[in-house]
Amino acid sequence: MALPPFVLAAVGVSHPTFLNPETATYWRNLHIAILLVFPLLGFAPWLVVRGRAAWLSWTVGILGFVYAGFYSALDILAGIGAGALVQAGVPEGTATVFTFGDGLGQIGSIAFVGACGFAAAYAFMWGGPRTLPGGVLVIIGSLLFMLRHIFFPVGVIGQLCLAAGWVIIVLALAARAKADSTVAAEAQTV
Repeated sequence: MALPPFVLAAVGVSHPTFLNPETATYWRNLHIAILLVFPLLGFAPWLVVRGRAAWLSWTVGILGFVYAGFYSALDILAGIGAGALVQAGVPEGTATVFTFGDGLGQIGSIAFVGACGFAAAYAFMWGGPRTLPGGVLVIIGSLLFMLRHIFFPVGVIGQLCLAAGWVIIVLALAARAKADSTVAAEAQTV
């Protein structure tokens, strides 16, 4: 769960701030290279809630699916397409692909924030206070991702918040599950 945001944080450190003829090739190639990483972010919230109440698993799963589709459209249009246009010497078309891509990406980002919110709330309700720092980091990370993509430094910080938050949540939930199984085993022996 932490690997995709770590990869995106590492890539974000070198993500050009501006698209121009000097950065166009790298901009385009960077977005091609991470095209399959962005959708993986949508699995993390679902992995936290899977197997729980059907409505929750389905809601988070659908939100993750919406995120993956719409955010990929942003990556393809504003990343790959805009980079290719500038590289080909046709920068006039970039305003259109950026505007259209940003609108689609915003839909995906909102869905991602929602999925993270549901997962963090569930984690807190089931795992208790030990999950709270992770939930807060996940919410902050998803909001920073929505606001600044993976651009350095804010977007990179957002990805690191996601990675750390998921690790904290998973460890806290695992500790809770272990404690519950110990109590159940002790109850059976009595």
